[in-house]
Amino acid sequence: GHLKAMAPTGETLQERSKGKDVRTSNIVAAKAVASAVRTSLGPRGMDKLMQLPDGEVLISNDGATILSKLNVLHPAAKMLVQLSQSQDIEAGDGTTSVVVLAGALLDACTSLLEKGIHPMAIASAFLQASDKAVAVLTNISKPVNLGDRDSLLHSVETCLSSKVVAQNTDLLAPIAVDSVLGIVEDPLKSTNVDLRDIRLVQQMGGTVDDTELVQGLVLHKGSKKTAGGPSQMKDAKIALLQYCLSAPKTDMDNNVVVSDYAAMDRILREERKYILQQCKVIKKSGANVVLIQKSILRDAYNELSLHFLAKMGILVVTDIERDDVPFICRTLGCTPIAHPDQCKADKLGQAEHVGDVVMEGGNTKVVKFTGVLNPGKTMTVLLRGSNDLVIAEASRSLHDAQCVVRSLVKQKALIAGGGAAETEVALQLQAYAQTLQGKDAHCIEAFAEALEVLPYTLAENAGMKPIEVVTELRKQHAAGVKGAGINVKKCCVDDMYNLHVVQPLLVSTSAIQLATETVCMILKIDDLVVVA
Repeated sequence: GHLKAMAPTGETLQERSKGKDVRTSNIVAAKAVASAVRTSLGPRGMDKLMQLPDGEVLISNDGATILSKLNVLHPAAKMLVQLSQSQDIEAGDGTTSVVVLAGALLDACTSLLEKGIHPMAIASAFLQASDKAVAVLTNISKPVNLGDRDSLLHSVETCLSSKVVAQNTDLLAPIAVDSVLGIVEDPLKSTNVDLRDIRLVQQMGGTVDDTELVQGLVLHKGSKKTAGGPSQMKDAKIALLQYCLSAPKTDMDNNVVVSDYAAMDRILREERKYILQQCKVIKKSGANVVLIQKSILRDAYNELSLHFLAKMGILVVTDIERDDVPFICRTLGCTPIAHPDQCKADKLGQAEHVGDVVMEGGNTKVVKFTGVLNPGKTMTVLLRGSNDLVIAEASRSLHDAQCVVRSLVKQKALIAGGGAAETEVALQLQAYAQTLQGKDAHCIEAFAEALEVLPYTLAENAGMKPIEVVTELRKQHAAGVKGAGINVKKCCVDDMYNLHVVQPLLVSTSAIQLATETVCMILKIDDLVVVA
């Protein structure tokens, strides 16, 4: 008899085509973000000029800064922006490379998905590959000692080479290293350092060359000159006032109507007496420098109080921001005084010299505190530059450089820069893939190829022929030259360790781990639900 083809009775799960479309659109959107910063990778990378909605202009080379200012609408692309920010928090440097790497991995995913490999299979193979990559990096890294100043300087110089202030590296690199090492509690034991203990004070005028590291404190405004008070003070005893040196006010709005002069005089006399009393208390505590915190509710000071303080020979600095108070207290060792009754000698901080310094090349003055009693708790860097854009970018670059030193404090190991580490990892991962079978081997090979996008992009940005360069790199690494990388200045392949192009291990390992995690997350998404 004729056997009819039986129609399947059980329900089969039809794979929805929507999952594919969503995944493709996510990958395309995320790759678009990656290609936006790809040109700014490396010492020959270009900068981006951004015009913010409020009309402000920003020039930057730092991946995290560029992406955080982008107005990204697509949810998957937002993940890449957050990726670069988490790299910024974790390692501080390598924010561009991490996004470029994620873009390359997504590119690899596209071809793997087209071959019909299941997204979860790709994700698990990628995670396996990233663990292996971190192991390889740790294996080829060289240990570094925080006392070894030269290696620290080399890694900072490598970080600064891609920034706008690259020509001032000789000056900024030592500043970055010294400022971080100055606040590390114990160079041998500590595993982290708080960069908030380093204050960057920006001052217009002069050039970036005038930037200096101050052991002590710099306040970005000069002292009050109005009543002829002193502007220099030796052996300073510093009081930080959080109360107001002016006549008291009631809590509600009130008016006192005075009709005759005698009563008016009486009010003024009371006011004078009140303020004089307050000033005498300050003088009695032995303070000869007074910092007054900004106040919104009423005048923090008035002409009268400034006059009395000037007569007593006290240097006054006003408008201290509330946010700066803890930093100032830590630096000078003083305690903020919240009420006149607490004004005692034990609350004062000390410094050998306090004085106004005129900034050359500008008409501004800053107050500088030098010879602080307990150095080693905080550092101040006085940044100079000819315009706001330069200063802002110098400040970001310096922060990146300090983060590099911090990564070395966290994990005391260096690896070669210039695409050397990535090529070495790619090589060893390919060898590892040969030992596996099935889909995993295929995915790990794709992962290894994606890592080579970093040296490829470096070469491309430097105007070299990328394919030739990457092939040459592979050849040298296969021959056992672990440090072979791209010499951007001479446009050839060189040993990076001889050129002192090195970077902290933490920067690369965290970049690979974070990029892989993000890519796996994007792969796992198969539907986009908009909840309005």
